[in-house]
Amino acid sequence: MLSAKSLFQEIIDDDESFALFCSIAAGGEAQGGWENARIAALVPQSQRALAPKITRHGADEDKHGRIFYALIKKRGLAPVPVPGDTDYTMLLERAGIGLAHDRLNSDEPLTVRDIVTYLAHSRVTEQRAAEQMQLLRRHFGDHPDLGRAVRMISQDEDNHLAYCHEELLRLAHAGHGRLIQQTLRACALAEIRIYRDVSLAVMAHMGDILGWTRARSVLLAAGIHAVHAWERFAGWRRMVSLEMPEHRDALGGPAVPAPEFA
Repeated sequence: MLSAKSLFQEIIDDDESFALFCSIAAGGEAQGGWENARIAALVPQSQRALAPKITRHGADEDKHGRIFYALIKKRGLAPVPVPGDTDYTMLLERAGIGLAHDRLNSDEPLTVRDIVTYLAHSRVTEQRAAEQMQLLRRHFGDHPDLGRAVRMISQDEDNHLAYCHEELLRLAHAGHGRLIQQTLRACALAEIRIYRDVSLAVMAHMGDILGWTRARSVLLAAGIHAVHAWERFAGWRRMVSLEMPEHRDALGGPAVPAPEFA
Protein backbone atom coordinates (compact mmCIF):
# COMPACT_ATOMS: atom_id res chain seq x y z
CA MET A 1 0.00 0.00 0.00
CA LEU A 2 1.35 3.42 -0.98
CA SER A 3 1.25 5.80 1.99
CA ALA A 4 3.32 8.69 3.29
CA LYS A 5 4.78 6.46 5.99
CA SER A 6 5.71 3.63 3.62
CA LEU A 7 7.21 6.11 1.16
CA PHE A 8 9.39 7.78 3.79
CA GLN A 9 10.30 4.39 5.25
CA GLU A 10 11.59 3.25 1.87
CA ILE A 11 13.63 6.44 1.48
CA ILE A 12 15.25 6.26 4.91
CA ASP A 13 15.96 2.52 4.67
CA ASP A 14 18.23 3.00 1.63
CA ASP A 15 21.61 4.65 2.25
CA GLU A 16 21.76 6.55 -1.05
CA SER A 17 18.23 7.96 -0.87
CA PHE A 18 18.65 8.74 2.84
CA ALA A 19 21.84 10.71 2.14
CA LEU A 20 20.09 12.67 -0.61
CA PHE A 21 17.03 13.38 1.55
CA CYS A 22 19.13 14.64 4.47
CA SER A 23 21.47 16.62 2.18
CA ILE A 24 18.53 18.43 0.58
CA ALA A 25 17.07 19.21 4.02
CA ALA A 26 20.42 20.30 5.48
CA GLY A 27 21.19 22.60 2.56
CA GLY A 28 17.87 24.39 2.86
CA GLU A 29 18.24 24.83 6.62
CA ALA A 30 21.79 26.15 6.32
CA GLN A 31 20.65 28.66 3.69
CA GLY A 32 17.86 29.79 5.99
CA GLY A 33 20.38 30.25 8.79
CA TRP A 34 22.53 32.54 6.65
CA GLU A 35 19.56 34.56 5.45
CA ASN A 36 18.26 35.16 8.96
CA ALA A 37 21.70 36.15 10.22
CA ARG A 38 22.00 38.77 7.48
CA ILE A 39 18.47 40.07 8.11
CA ALA A 40 19.18 40.38 11.84
CA ALA A 41 22.28 42.45 11.04
CA LEU A 42 20.32 44.79 8.76
CA VAL A 43 17.13 45.31 10.78
CA PRO A 44 16.06 48.99 10.68
CA GLN A 45 16.30 50.97 13.90
CA SER A 46 12.51 51.11 14.29
CA GLN A 47 12.39 47.29 14.41
CA ARG A 48 15.52 46.58 16.46
CA ALA A 49 13.51 44.63 19.03
CA LEU A 50 13.10 41.98 16.33
CA ALA A 51 16.84 41.43 15.85
CA PRO A 52 17.33 38.91 18.73
CA LYS A 53 14.33 36.88 17.52
CA ILE A 54 15.59 36.83 13.95
CA THR A 55 19.00 35.79 15.26
CA ARG A 56 17.35 32.99 17.23
CA HIS A 57 15.44 31.94 14.11
CA GLY A 58 18.70 31.73 12.15
CA ALA A 59 20.45 29.83 14.93
CA ASP A 60 17.65 27.27 14.94
CA GLU A 61 17.97 26.83 11.17
CA ASP A 62 21.73 26.36 11.47
CA LYS A 63 21.13 23.78 14.20
CA HIS A 64 18.71 21.89 11.97
CA GLY A 65 21.30 21.78 9.20
CA ARG A 66 23.85 20.34 11.62
CA ILE A 67 21.33 17.76 12.80
CA PHE A 68 20.66 16.52 9.27
CA TYR A 69 24.38 16.33 8.53
CA ALA A 70 24.90 14.46 11.81
CA LEU A 71 22.24 11.94 10.81
CA ILE A 72 24.12 11.31 7.58
CA LYS A 73 27.39 10.87 9.47
CA LYS A 74 25.76 8.55 12.01
CA ARG A 75 24.92 6.18 9.14
CA GLY A 76 28.55 6.21 8.04
CA LEU A 77 27.63 8.20 4.93
CA ALA A 78 28.74 11.51 3.42
CA PRO A 79 26.60 14.43 2.23
CA VAL A 80 25.84 14.43 -1.48
CA PRO A 81 25.41 17.32 -3.95
CA VAL A 82 21.92 18.78 -3.97
CA PRO A 83 20.40 18.75 -7.48
CA GLY A 84 19.39 22.23 -8.57
CA ASP A 85 15.80 21.24 -9.28
CA THR A 86 15.37 20.19 -5.63
CA ASP A 87 16.79 23.41 -4.13
CA TYR A 88 13.61 24.89 -2.63
CA THR A 89 15.21 28.03 -1.15
CA MET A 90 17.11 28.88 -4.33
CA LEU A 91 14.02 28.43 -6.48
CA LEU A 92 11.99 30.65 -4.16
CA GLU A 93 14.59 33.39 -4.47
CA ARG A 94 14.61 33.08 -8.26
CA ALA A 95 10.84 33.53 -8.19
CA GLY A 96 11.29 36.79 -6.31
CA ILE A 97 9.95 35.45 -3.02
CA GLY A 98 11.56 36.85 0.10
CA LEU A 99 14.55 39.16 0.18
CA ALA A 100 17.05 38.79 -2.65
CA HIS A 101 20.55 37.70 -1.73
CA ASP A 102 21.97 40.77 -3.47
CA ARG A 103 19.98 42.85 -0.99
CA LEU A 104 21.18 40.81 1.96
CA ASN A 105 24.80 41.01 0.84
CA SER A 106 24.73 44.80 0.95
CA ASP A 107 25.26 46.86 4.10
CA GLU A 108 22.22 49.06 3.58
CA PRO A 109 19.70 48.76 6.43
CA LEU A 110 16.41 47.12 5.58
CA THR A 111 13.12 49.00 5.54
CA VAL A 112 9.89 48.13 7.34
CA ARG A 113 8.56 46.96 3.97
CA ASP A 114 11.54 44.58 3.75
CA ILE A 115 10.72 43.24 7.21
CA VAL A 116 7.14 42.60 6.09
CA THR A 117 8.51 40.75 3.06
CA TYR A 118 10.79 38.65 5.27
CA LEU A 119 8.05 37.79 7.77
CA ALA A 120 5.47 37.01 5.08
CA HIS A 121 7.94 34.74 3.29
CA SER A 122 8.75 33.05 6.60
CA ARG A 123 5.09 32.68 7.56
CA VAL A 124 4.37 30.79 4.31
CA THR A 125 7.50 28.62 4.28
CA GLU A 126 7.31 27.87 8.00
CA GLN A 127 3.73 26.67 7.49
CA ARG A 128 5.10 24.17 4.99
CA ALA A 129 7.99 23.18 7.24
CA ALA A 130 5.79 22.78 10.31
CA GLU A 131 3.34 20.56 8.40
CA GLN A 132 6.12 18.40 6.98
CA MET A 133 7.74 17.93 10.38
CA GLN A 134 4.38 17.16 12.01
CA LEU A 135 3.96 14.40 9.43
CA LEU A 136 7.42 13.00 10.17
CA ARG A 137 6.85 13.32 13.92
CA ARG A 138 3.57 11.40 13.63
CA HIS A 139 5.18 8.51 11.77
CA PHE A 140 8.78 8.57 13.04
CA GLY A 141 8.69 10.43 16.35
CA ASP A 142 9.58 7.17 18.14
CA HIS A 143 12.13 5.98 15.58
CA PRO A 144 15.33 4.88 17.36
CA ASP A 145 17.64 6.86 15.05
CA LEU A 146 15.45 9.71 13.79
CA GLY A 147 12.93 10.26 16.57
CA ARG A 148 14.82 12.73 18.73
CA ALA A 149 15.88 14.83 15.75
CA VAL A 150 12.37 14.84 14.28
CA ARG A 151 10.78 15.90 17.58
CA MET A 152 13.29 18.68 18.19
CA ILE A 153 13.06 20.16 14.69
CA SER A 154 9.26 19.89 14.69
CA GLN A 155 9.01 21.85 17.93
CA ASP A 156 11.32 24.53 16.54
CA GLU A 157 9.26 24.85 13.35
CA ASP A 158 6.09 25.25 15.40
CA ASN A 159 7.81 28.04 17.33
CA HIS A 160 8.94 29.73 14.12
CA LEU A 161 5.40 29.68 12.75
CA ALA A 162 4.00 31.13 15.98
CA TYR A 163 6.60 33.90 15.89
CA CYS A 164 5.65 34.84 12.32
CA HIS A 165 1.96 35.05 13.21
CA GLU A 166 2.62 37.25 16.23
CA GLU A 167 5.01 39.65 14.52
CA LEU A 168 2.86 40.03 11.40
CA LEU A 169 -0.15 40.81 13.56
CA ARG A 170 1.90 43.40 15.41
CA LEU A 171 2.82 45.05 12.12
CA ALA A 172 -0.77 44.82 10.88
CA HIS A 173 -1.93 46.69 13.98
CA ALA A 174 0.73 49.30 13.18
CA GLY A 175 -0.95 50.01 9.84
CA HIS A 176 0.70 47.56 7.44
CA GLY A 177 -2.24 45.17 7.10
CA ARG A 178 -2.92 45.66 3.38
CA LEU A 179 0.76 45.23 2.47
CA ILE A 180 0.96 42.11 4.63
CA GLN A 181 -2.06 40.47 3.00
CA GLN A 182 -0.88 41.30 -0.52
CA THR A 183 2.59 39.96 0.21
CA LEU A 184 1.30 36.82 1.90
CA ARG A 185 -0.99 35.97 -1.02
CA ALA A 186 1.70 36.46 -3.66
CA CYS A 187 4.16 34.43 -1.64
CA ALA A 188 1.72 31.59 -0.98
CA LEU A 189 0.70 31.22 -4.63
CA ALA A 190 4.35 31.17 -5.74
CA GLU A 191 5.35 28.76 -2.97
CA ILE A 192 2.75 26.14 -3.80
CA ARG A 193 3.93 26.09 -7.41
CA ILE A 194 7.58 25.78 -6.41
CA TYR A 195 6.75 23.15 -3.80
CA ARG A 196 5.01 21.11 -6.51
CA ASP A 197 8.02 21.40 -8.83
CA VAL A 198 10.48 20.50 -6.06
CA SER A 199 8.32 17.58 -4.92
CA LEU A 200 8.21 16.21 -8.47
CA ALA A 201 11.98 16.60 -8.80
CA VAL A 202 12.71 14.94 -5.44
CA MET A 203 10.44 12.01 -6.26
CA ALA A 204 12.08 11.63 -9.68
CA HIS A 205 15.54 11.46 -8.11
CA MET A 206 14.34 9.05 -5.42
CA GLY A 207 12.68 6.91 -8.07
CA ASP A 208 15.94 6.66 -9.99
CA ILE A 209 17.82 5.65 -6.84
CA LEU A 210 15.23 3.16 -5.59
CA GLY A 211 14.29 1.72 -8.98
CA TRP A 212 10.61 2.60 -8.89
CA THR A 213 8.49 1.37 -11.74
CA ARG A 214 7.10 3.86 -14.21
CA ALA A 215 3.60 3.12 -12.96
CA ARG A 216 4.57 3.97 -9.38
CA SER A 217 6.34 7.16 -10.44
CA VAL A 218 3.30 8.23 -12.48
CA LEU A 219 1.03 7.54 -9.50
CA LEU A 220 3.20 9.62 -7.16
CA ALA A 221 3.39 12.47 -9.66
CA ALA A 222 -0.39 12.42 -10.02
CA GLY A 223 -0.72 12.69 -6.25
CA ILE A 224 1.62 15.69 -6.18
CA HIS A 225 -0.35 17.39 -8.96
CA ALA A 226 -3.60 16.69 -7.10
CA VAL A 227 -2.24 18.32 -3.93
CA HIS A 228 -1.14 21.33 -5.96
CA ALA A 229 -4.57 21.62 -7.58
CA TRP A 230 -6.22 21.66 -4.15
CA GLU A 231 -3.73 24.20 -2.82
CA ARG A 232 -4.14 26.39 -5.88
CA PHE A 233 -7.92 26.32 -5.51
CA ALA A 234 -8.29 26.74 -1.74
CA GLY A 235 -5.44 25.32 0.32
CA TRP A 236 -3.27 28.43 -0.05
CA ARG A 237 -5.61 30.27 2.31
CA ARG A 238 -4.21 28.39 5.31
CA MET A 239 -0.88 30.05 4.52
CA VAL A 240 -2.15 33.62 4.58
CA SER A 241 -4.46 33.63 7.60
CA LEU A 242 -3.14 35.22 10.80
CA GLU A 243 -4.15 34.47 14.37
CA MET A 244 -2.49 35.15 17.68
CA PRO A 245 -0.68 31.95 18.73
CA GLU A 246 -1.17 30.30 22.09
CA HIS A 247 2.60 30.30 22.54
CA ARG A 248 3.51 33.99 22.70
CA ASP A 249 7.07 35.27 22.28
CA ALA A 250 8.08 31.86 20.92
CA LEU A 251 11.56 33.09 19.91
CA GLY A 252 12.10 35.33 22.90
CA GLY A 253 15.02 33.38 24.35
CA PRO A 254 18.29 31.87 23.17
CA ALA A 255 18.32 28.96 20.74
CA VAL A 256 17.99 25.55 22.37
CA PRO A 257 21.28 23.71 21.79
CA ALA A 258 21.42 20.20 20.42
CA PRO A 259 24.76 18.88 21.69
CA GLU A 260 23.79 15.29 21.00
CA PHE A 261 23.70 16.06 17.28
CA ALA A 262 26.69 18.42 17.05
